[in-house]
Amino acid sequence: MNGLSPVSVQEIMANDPAHAPVARAQEWTAGAAYVIDRFVPLGEAAVPITDLGLVRADAVYDVVSVSRGQFFRLEDHQARFARSCDRMKLSSPFVQAEESALLNELVARSGLRDAYVWWAVTRGANLPHPSDRLHAERFQNRFYAFVIPYVFIKDDADRQAGIHLHVSNDYIRIPSNAVDPRAKNFCSLDLNMSLMEAGAAGAEWSVLTDGKNVLTEAPGSNIFVIRENRIMTPELGCLEGITRLTALELCAEIGLNIEVGTVTVDDLLTADEAFLTSSAGGILPVSTVNDQPICQGSGPVSTRIHNLYWEKRWAGWHGTPVDYEAVN
Repeated sequence: MNGLSPVSVQEIMANDPAHAPVARAQEWTAGAAYVIDRFVPLGEAAVPITDLGLVRADAVYDVVSVSRGQFFRLEDHQARFARSCDRMKLSSPFVQAEESALLNELVARSGLRDAYVWWAVTRGANLPHPSDRLHAERFQNRFYAFVIPYVFIKDDADRQAGIHLHVSNDYIRIPSNAVDPRAKNFCSLDLNMSLMEAGAAGAEWSVLTDGKNVLTEAPGSNIFVIRENRIMTPELGCLEGITRLTALELCAEIGLNIEVGTVTVDDLLTADEAFLTSSAGGILPVSTVNDQPICQGSGPVSTRIHNLYWEKRWAGWHGTPVDYEAVN
């Protein structure tokens, strides 16, 4: 690993005073939620059972993370959420400034300095007359959100060792002309089933293809493949990941040649290194693909990007400070 190892992010979050939560009433410390029109402690949050987001997966959502008391790329996440709404003919009840204030209040109510912040707009309740379903504007879309302590896909030890990745044989990513993957949506059974396939194969995460040997994305993650001075990531069939965007910026900063385009399974199997990117943990190195080693632990490029990501984040790069005084 060229003498460099990934920063132990979880250990720092657990022990550094800069990450200690702000004191709050016990009912809010596990998290906070917003359900349709009100704030509630996380344990009291519930979705109406007839909501089409629940019964038909008719919804879009987004996730932004907070660390050391700062949202990371909040405006970028909000812009992607707005695009997701447009693509699925949904409408948020809040303009951007109202939405950011609501998300800030959720974090402030919890007191968390390291947080996972999720929000969604659903189609809402079904309409009384079947013909109404032909018209998106007749639905009353609903807004939901919650904040919980920061979520990691994998822990510090996995980032040190690199994870075992499985390319799914049984499932392909839903085609783009069926459900647009650029919109962060609830239609994820293909991704979830591929995780169970990976578990049965003794792997630790999965990645899907388009059925023609071309990589798309992993559950909750984008994928990067490194060979010599080139770094490649899929262009199509994947979410417009904000951590993906961040990794591309960091790769450019350290002088790698970036290729956003077609990336095949063979490219992955013959890579020098590979990693996943996600709001749930940042950069996650890969050491093995389909039981075939590609790198011993976290490789030098993956490690450098991982550490640079956290170093710059914690210094305030693309950060929006949480106003913890927004609530008493």
